[in-house]
Amino acid sequence: MIRFGKTALAVTLTCSCLMAQPDKKEQDRAAAFYNYAMGRVYTELAGAYGNKGEYVNKAIDHFKSVLKADPNATFITEDISDLYVQGGRTRDAIREAEDALKANPQDLLPRRILGRIYTRLIGDPQSRQVNETMLKNSIEQYTKITEQEPKDTESWIMLGRLQKMSTNSVESEKAFKKALEIDADNEDALTGLALVYGDLGDTARASEILRRVTDKNPSMRTLTALASSYEQMHDYKLAAETYKKALELQPDNDEIKRQMAGALLMGDQIDDARKVFEQLIQEDPKDIGSRLRLSQIYRQQNNFDKAWEMQNNAKSIEPGNLEIRYNEVNLYDAQGKTAEAISSLKDILIATQKKTYTAPERATRANLLERLGLLYRQSEQTAKAVDTFRLLGDLDTTLGSRSSAQIVDTYRQAKEYQKAVDEADSALKKFPKDRMILIVRASALGELGKTADAVNSLKTLLDGKPTDRDTYLSIAQVYDRAKNYPEMAKSIDQAEKLSTSKEEKEGVVFTRAAMFEKQKKYDQAESEFRKVLEMNPQNHNAMNYLGYMFADRNLHLPEARQLITKALELDPGNGAYLDSMGWLAFRQGKYEEAEDNLKKAVERQPKDATIYDHLAEVYFKQEKMKDAVNSWEKSVRAWEAAGPSEREGVDITGIQKKLERAKSRLAKNRN
Repeated sequence: MIRFGKTALAVTLTCSCLMAQPDKKEQDRAAAFYNYAMGRVYTELAGAYGNKGEYVNKAIDHFKSVLKADPNATFITEDISDLYVQGGRTRDAIREAEDALKANPQDLLPRRILGRIYTRLIGDPQSRQVNETMLKNSIEQYTKITEQEPKDTESWIMLGRLQKMSTNSVESEKAFKKALEIDADNEDALTGLALVYGDLGDTARASEILRRVTDKNPSMRTLTALASSYEQMHDYKLAAETYKKALELQPDNDEIKRQMAGALLMGDQIDDARKVFEQLIQEDPKDIGSRLRLSQIYRQQNNFDKAWEMQNNAKSIEPGNLEIRYNEVNLYDAQGKTAEAISSLKDILIATQKKTYTAPERATRANLLERLGLLYRQSEQTAKAVDTFRLLGDLDTTLGSRSSAQIVDTYRQAKEYQKAVDEADSALKKFPKDRMILIVRASALGELGKTADAVNSLKTLLDGKPTDRDTYLSIAQVYDRAKNYPEMAKSIDQAEKLSTSKEEKEGVVFTRAAMFEKQKKYDQAESEFRKVLEMNPQNHNAMNYLGYMFADRNLHLPEARQLITKALELDPGNGAYLDSMGWLAFRQGKYEEAEDNLKKAVERQPKDATIYDHLAEVYFKQEKMKDAVNSWEKSVRAWEAAGPSEREGVDITGIQKKLERAKSRLAKNRN
C-alpha cells in the first residue's frame, strides 16, 4: 500500500476535482435549470399566498439569474414581467428597468422587461379599450430590441403584432417579413403576416399563406384563421370545410361548431347549419346563441311559428339579453309588423337609457336609434323619423354628419325633394364637403330634374382617391334618373376602372345590368345579371331583378320562380321582392297567391304605383271590380305624388285606360 502525506492528499483531491469539473457552458446550463426550477417554485408559492412580496421577489431574482446564465432564454422576461404586474410592483419594475438602461443602454434584459410590462398594460383590443401610450411605449422598446438583436425572431413577431394593433400595416408587414427571413416556416410570423394582408383586403394572399401553414402543420389557430380568411372572401363553403378540419383536432369545441354552422348558413347550406345548431342546443339547452341563430334560420325560411318558438325559448332563459330583444324587432319587421317592431325597439331604448354611456354603449345606442329612424321612415312617419335621426346627432357629436344625411334622405324618400335640398344646404354649413350629405343632396336634385346641378355638385368630390369610385356610381345614378344612358355608361366605366375588390366589381356589373334593362336591352341585361350571380351566388338583388325581368316579359317563368323564391328566402320582407313574386304568380295564373303577395308588397311600399297596378290586374282577373277600381285609383294617386324620375317608369296612360274599363265593368255589374 502506498501512503500519502496530508499535503500530497490535498493536491491529489484538488487535481481530481479539476479533472471532473464540467466546462463553463455546462455550468451555465445547470445554473439556468436550477434557477428556472426555483423561480417556478417561488412563483407557485406567491400564487398560493396572495402574491406575497417575499416569494415574488425571490421568483424574480431566480428568473433574472436564468438570463444571466443563458442570455438566449428571452422567454423568461415574460415570467418576470408577469410577476411584477401580479405583485403590484409595476412602477418599481419600470423604474428599475429605466435606471438600468441609464447605466447601460445596451443591456437588453431591462429593455425586454419594459417591453413585456408595457405590452401587458396595453389593454384589450377586442373591447377597444387600448391604452395608446402603452402601445406606443411597447413599440418603442421592441423596435430598439430588434435593432440590437436583428436575429431575435420572437421580438420581430411581437413588434409585428404591436404595429398591427396600432393599424400600421406597412411596419407590421415589415416586422413579420423580418421574422420570416430568420425562420421561413415560423407559424406565428406566417399567421401574423396573413392577418395583416387580411386587414388590407388582400384575402387571397392571406389565404395562400395560411394554406401553407395548415398544409404543413395544421393547428387550431391556423385553421380558424384560414377559415376566417375564406369568410372574408365570401367563400363560405371552403370556410365551413376548414372549420370542419379544426373540429377534427378538437371535436368537443362548441365555439368552432358555431363558427362552422355560421359558415354553412352563409354558404346557403341551411339544413346542415340547422342540424349543427340543433346539436349544440341538445348538448347545452341554455345555449341562447344557437337558439337565436335557429330563430334567424326559420325567419329566413318564412317559418315564423318556429322562429318565434326559438326566440321565446331564448328570452325565457335570459330575458334581459339585448341581442335576444333585438331579434324580436327583426322578427316583427320581417313579418311586416312595423308598428310592433317600433314598439319593441322603443322599449329597448327606454330600458337601456342612461345619463352617460361608455364608448361601446354609445355605439350600440346609436345603431338602435338609427334603426328606429329607419323603421319610422319605412312606415312613412316622416316627422318621427327626422326627430329620431336628430337624436342620433345629439347622442354623439361625431355622428352629426351621418344624422344630417339620414334626415336629408328621409325627406327625399318621402318625396319632399325641395325640403331635402334645403336640409342638406343647412347641414353643409356645419359639415362642408361632407360626402354623405352631398351625395344624398345630389340624389334629391336629380329627382327634381336638376341633373346638371346634381352632377356638378358630385364632381367636386372627385379628388383622385379610391372614393372616386363611389362618386362615379352616384353620378351614374343621377344620369339614370335623367335617362341619359350614354353619360351613365361613361360613369359606370370610370367606376369599374377604380374597382379593385370582388365586391366592388360586383356592384359595378349590377349597375350596368340595371341600365341595360331600363334601355330594354334585355339580352345584355340578362348577361350582366348572370355575371353578378357568378361573382356572388347570394346577391338577392340580382336574383330578384332577373326574375322580375323574366316575369314581366312572360319568359322563363320556372327559372323566374326559383330566382325570386331564393331572393325572398334571403330577404323575406322585401316589398319589391314580394311584388315580383306576386306578378310572377299572376303570369302563371295563380291569382290567390298573386293577391296574397301583392297585398304584402303594398303594405311594405304603399306609395308604389306599379304595385297597385299589379294588384288591380289580379283583382280584375278575379272579377273583383270594386277592388280593382280602388287599386288603380291608388296607382294614379301614387303616380301623381311621385317624383319626375319615378313617373317615367310608369305607363300612366295605360293605367288610366284600365281604370276606366274597370269602372265601366263595375257599373254594368251593378245594373
